[in-house]
Amino acid sequence: MSETMIALVTGANKGIGYEIAAGLGGLGCRVGVGARDAARRETAVGKLRALGVDAFEVPLDVTDGQSVTDAAELIERRAGRLDALVNNAGISGEMGPGWVQDPTVLDLEVLRTVVDTNVMGVVRVTNAMLPLLRRSASPRIVNVSSSVGSLTRQADPDIEVGPIMAAYAPSKSFLNALTLQYARRFAGTNILINATCPGLVATDFTGFHGPRTPEQGAATAIRLATLPDGGPTGSFFEDDGVVPW
Repeated sequence: MSETMIALVTGANKGIGYEIAAGLGGLGCRVGVGARDAARRETAVGKLRALGVDAFEVPLDVTDGQSVTDAAELIERRAGRLDALVNNAGISGEMGPGWVQDPTVLDLEVLRTVVDTNVMGVVRVTNAMLPLLRRSASPRIVNVSSSVGSLTRQADPDIEVGPIMAAYAPSKSFLNALTLQYARRFAGTNILINATCPGLVATDFTGFHGPRTPEQGAATAIRLATLPDGGPTGSFFEDDGVVPW
């Protein structure tokens, strides 16, 4: 692409989202740092600019329709289009002892809150940004999912999938299914949409437990956000290849 690539990363003020923004910026992209916390968003943009990244703030709460609309209008004013959208913002929801969400005692408000952010938030942001993405020569959408959303792996007793997470894991299965529906809708167009699993990354999201760094967790999302024309769509990837649905 001869023009500077414009990207938006949601939940980009810390962790994997920040590293996705940094990685895209390192490739020469202009990056919108989407985050709801003003102080953390400002700090993240300052750090990125210190690294030489052309970053700008995008106030964004994915659970708030007006916030999402305002974010799309801001990007239109600042950039006029969008080449890559990385839907990274997500929450685990309240956990019980042992970092477990027991389905037999699951608070429906916890489930509702998780789905509102991890699934409905992706729909809100994606649909609001579509007019800007359609102005791109090579629009890309990346949904940051998790391998715990793989029904194939969850159903295999020989695969270690971690604790029972009756809100978080199904929200990622839902997100994966939604990714496929968007891919079907965009079939035959230049819009490529895929899901990615960053792996178990040591961030505050996991209580800093995990063998992978945020930089490692960001790598596949960065690759999918910069796919060449004719690349895959409607697939679910981790570092080692395709994740089974």
